[in-house]
Amino acid sequence: MTTGLKGRTALITGGGSGIGAAIAERLASAGAKIIICGRRKAELERVAGVVPNCTCRQVDVTDEDAVVELFRDITPPDIVIANAGAAESAPIEKTDLDLWNRLIGVNLTAAYLVAREGIKAMRGSGWGRIVFISSIAGLRGYPYVSAYCAAKHGVIGLTRALAVETARRGITVNAVCPGYTETPMLEQSIGNITRVTGMPPDDAGKALLSGNPMGRFIKPEEVAATVEWLCQDVSASVTGQAIGVSGGEV
Repeated sequence: MTTGLKGRTALITGGGSGIGAAIAERLASAGAKIIICGRRKAELERVAGVVPNCTCRQVDVTDEDAVVELFRDITPPDIVIANAGAAESAPIEKTDLDLWNRLIGVNLTAAYLVAREGIKAMRGSGWGRIVFISSIAGLRGYPYVSAYCAAKHGVIGLTRALAVETARRGITVNAVCPGYTETPMLEQSIGNITRVTGMPPDDAGKALLSGNPMGRFIKPEEVAATVEWLCQDVSASVTGQAIGVSGGEV
């Protein structure tokens, strides 16, 4: 256990499960005060009940007014982790505008909103960390998830632009890009493959790993460890980066 983030406050979106919950636990173990938010109250309360020095807020981070209100009500965060996300699959000819807007909203617009308000909160402090949880799908293309890929590529562009904009303020802005990670979202993806193709779940999982050199899924704790490193003082010169945590998949 380290205490390098003692005295810091970290806001984590999508903190009720998966990668977000792992990040909450990791940053709390490094001494940070944690605020998690998301849509599902029961999941948030479960995480807040087991992570030290953690509180939760039920917020739809695609709603601009709700995000502005959140930042108005909480302790100004030193660290903002934009983790909220969702994935749905469909070939492009079956990707209607509602699906497109939904995935752009939760994966890109929400990231923009929390980063914007986070940078406002960090103004004048001389220190801050913005970390986006993008995806390996933000670095390469995958079939049948065009909206998700577009949103995650957009997060990388946002990362690079904001890193330059904030470089002289002591704020770093980076993205972490996991491969397929052992989360409820992965379970949903495997379930979708099984439902559409009739493939057994084990075979569906192997299909998702077919392009992974290590041949295994990423653990949420591995993503969380990378995020913690980006939040420490030792990484003060690391900004504008899209860091793959993907078992060698590029």
